[in-house]
Amino acid sequence: MTESERIPRVLVVDDEPNIAELVQVALKFHGCEVTTAATGAQAIARAESDRPDLIVLDVMLPDFDGFEVCRRLRAAGDEVPVIFLTARDTSSDTVTGLALGGDDYVTKPFSVEALVARVRAVLRRASRSAPGGGTQPDEPLRAGDLELDESRWTVRRAGVPVELSPTEFRLLAYLMRHPGRVLTRAQILENVWGWDYAGESQIVETYVSYLRRKLDPLGPPLIHTQRGVGYSLRPREQPAAPDGR
Repeated sequence: MTESERIPRVLVVDDEPNIAELVQVALKFHGCEVTTAATGAQAIARAESDRPDLIVLDVMLPDFDGFEVCRRLRAAGDEVPVIFLTARDTSSDTVTGLALGGDDYVTKPFSVEALVARVRAVLRRASRSAPGGGTQPDEPLRAGDLELDESRWTVRRAGVPVELSPTEFRLLAYLMRHPGRVLTRAQILENVWGWDYAGESQIVETYVSYLRRKLDPLGPPLIHTQRGVGYSLRPREQPAAPDGR
């Protein structure tokens, strides 16, 4: 199910046995090796012992919630991709999950086929961005005083190192590969998140705001909004579009 020959390992965390079993069976059918956990504590232990390639993580758990699981994993330096699975469907929950480094957010009730498609997309993207997962360019990407080195996984602006999450890094790299070009939300979703539809544009807006928060204090704004269309990365010396930020 991925470009790699290795069978991807997925950890499914849900305290509802019927849902955990449903997701486990579906993912096994599509070629994954699946383990399960029913609590936050079990999830952290399995993540440490099994080293999964992806976690499908329910937010509502009996001990502590999925957000806290993700928070603890990130604090420990574990950048495993996470797809949050929950019955809660509010924008604040979505932003919380994304801010913690989640890669996707699926609400219950859900289509098994849709969830499998999301898992496939995240695994495919993760395999491309992992060391040795693809051919990296020899030269760093540059835009004005911004430099991104994909082979070393580093970003600098005006010589100052900028710490980015894996998703922030992928988004910035995609923008920098198309300097000055207005990229639609649908294009960004497809190329950064691997989604082939534009129904979740909020995730793009959220991550653009994260990048601006980290890059703008170091110099003039680089990421500009084309109202009703999308975003472009444009150094100051390039003329702005009429509606651009």
